Amino acid sequence: MVKITIYSLLIFSTMAFAVPPTETDTTSTNLSLIDVEKEVVEPCFMENKTFQGGEEITYKLYYNWGVMWLAAGEVTFKVNDMGGQYHVAVAGRTYKSYEWFFKVRDYYDTYIDKNSLLPKTSIRDVSEGKYKLYDKVEFDQENKKASSLRGKTRDQARKKEYDVGECMHDMLSVIYYSRNIDFERYDEGEEFPVKIFMDKEVWPLNVKYKGKKSRKKIKGKGRFNTIKFSPQVVSGRVFKEGEEMMVYVSDDKNRIPLLIESPVSVGSVKAVLKNYKGLKYEMTAKN
Repeated sequence: MVKITIYSLLIFSTMAFAVPPTETDTTSTNLSLIDVEKEVVEPCFMENKTFQGGEEITYKLYYNWGVMWLAAGEVTFKVNDMGGQYHVAVAGRTYKSYEWFFKVRDYYDTYIDKNSLLPKTSIRDVSEGKYKLYDKVEFDQENKKASSLRGKTRDQARKKEYDVGECMHDMLSVIYYSRNIDFERYDEGEEFPVKIFMDKEVWPLNVKYKGKKSRKKIKGKGRFNTIKFSPQVVSGRVFKEGEEMMVYVSDDKNRIPLLIESPVSVGSVKAVLKNYKGLKYEMTAKN
């Protein structure tokens, strides 16, 4: 059986899935240095044009096993404006009706620098079945270091320092960074990379731009104009060979994820927009 965890939704929402790191992957990698039409963008900088403090978005998680879709749980993303930084708080839990199968209580907090949209501090406090984890990471972006205080609980956590590349993200900051990429400069079928530090490693991500789709139906919310992506997945324990994940984000100034669909080794999973409020702009993608 496949576990539907909040961890999975977070990875899906980054519009990518991790591929195995190599020795060179953990050295110098510039996430924000994008060469588009030979125009070089300033490294370690991304202007925020898509979200604001007060934004709150909730998703409903579903798992399909055979012919039946099960409503598994919900996850909510909240953005707080703290002056020179944003605090992104995420809370996810399974529904009681699903907990006979697998119980999740997950909490994520990331403090993101406003000038670069890079993380300063990242905290994961998760309970997924019998699995427990507390991981607090302090990022030193200037010196390309990450210090992790990690253990089953906060009291059991031990500190360790890691070398990471330039402009390094965590699993939450990369979501908000990606929402600000100028997708109009990409051709359909073109790929772009990002990287995150997670679980003591640097993970490279590859995403293929699949173009725009008009009037995509989102369950319970109506139809939206969307931008479509196909993140790279890795065959093995979770994914089968040749399968694709699909991500749809709103084709407007907000660029919020609306729907994430993915086959897995047993069945399939999806995350569907349930509610949103406090957006920076009117939701013009809905029609």
